[in-house]
Amino acid sequence: MENSFHQPVDAAQVPRFAGLSTFMRLPAVPSAKGLDIALVGIPWDGGTTNRAGARHGPREIRNQSSLMRRVHHVSGTEPFSIANIADVGDVSVNPINLLDGLKRIEDGIAAIVAEGAVPLAAGGDHLTTLPVLRAVARKAPVGMVHFDAHSDTNDRYFGDNPYTHGTPFRRAIEEGLLDPKRVVQIGIRGSIYEPGEHDWATAQGVRIIYMEEFVRRGVASVMQEARDLVGDSPTYVTFDIDCIDPSMAPGTGTPELGGFTTREAQEMVRLLGGLNFAGADVVEVAPPFDVGGMTALAGATMMFELLCVMARSLADRRAHG
Repeated sequence: MENSFHQPVDAAQVPRFAGLSTFMRLPAVPSAKGLDIALVGIPWDGGTTNRAGARHGPREIRNQSSLMRRVHHVSGTEPFSIANIADVGDVSVNPINLLDGLKRIEDGIAAIVAEGAVPLAAGGDHLTTLPVLRAVARKAPVGMVHFDAHSDTNDRYFGDNPYTHGTPFRRAIEEGLLDPKRVVQIGIRGSIYEPGEHDWATAQGVRIIYMEEFVRRGVASVMQEARDLVGDSPTYVTFDIDCIDPSMAPGTGTPELGGFTTREAQEMVRLLGGLNFAGADVVEVAPPFDVGGMTALAGATMMFELLCVMARSLADRRAHG
């Protein structure tokens, strides 16, 4: 398909280890003007409560994304031929001021949205999703499909601190950014702080699918429920890399045993095709704790999987008005 869309560097012409390191080897552009999907980095982990390092995620995900080729081998989707996609760089961050950091991230994503592009971000810790939602849900609350080991709907940490990577979706619901009855969390597992830790979320209407339920039901059943729950209204997809078992993705801030295989994760994202995407992200890749780049590769692969379903959905919606 011939068009003026940005194209990745051809690995048969320029080796993967050469040239600029950008998401999917796409051109680096100064703004989202003219783009359908803007790939953007959020190198910030100011909400991390234990193992810091996700601020380095975008750089290493870019590096590992050089392994992505042009065409999805299952769906046949060639995202770069059906949507205009490029790397718009990293949003501005402040590593020593949490509130200013959140505002900078929100402003950076808002600039993408203002150009009519859909953001696909690489974090950063999971608190980065809150300012992204502040930017994409300014006009109306969105639904959310949330892959994670943790619900991230806690209230306060270390006294009266409301902003950590364990609180973003409580804040997002309180701020009216998320419609809690259109939020589904998949893969939740691991020890918790207290017996009623998830009571607030479920009382708001959030659907929590624990890992044990996922194992009983399987990918197809769970994802059908997720699709039915969010419907055709704008929906954000957030993928915390710690939903994958640490045997396959050790480089993350809060690893939890008993997670998804990488193959299960790929299957689930592929079943998101056709959603009305408000945006998406992959977060919590922490290269300092990685082994051989395997977590960053998982992150880059999940970004490509998301990119394919997002591009196909945007192209289909454009074609059908």
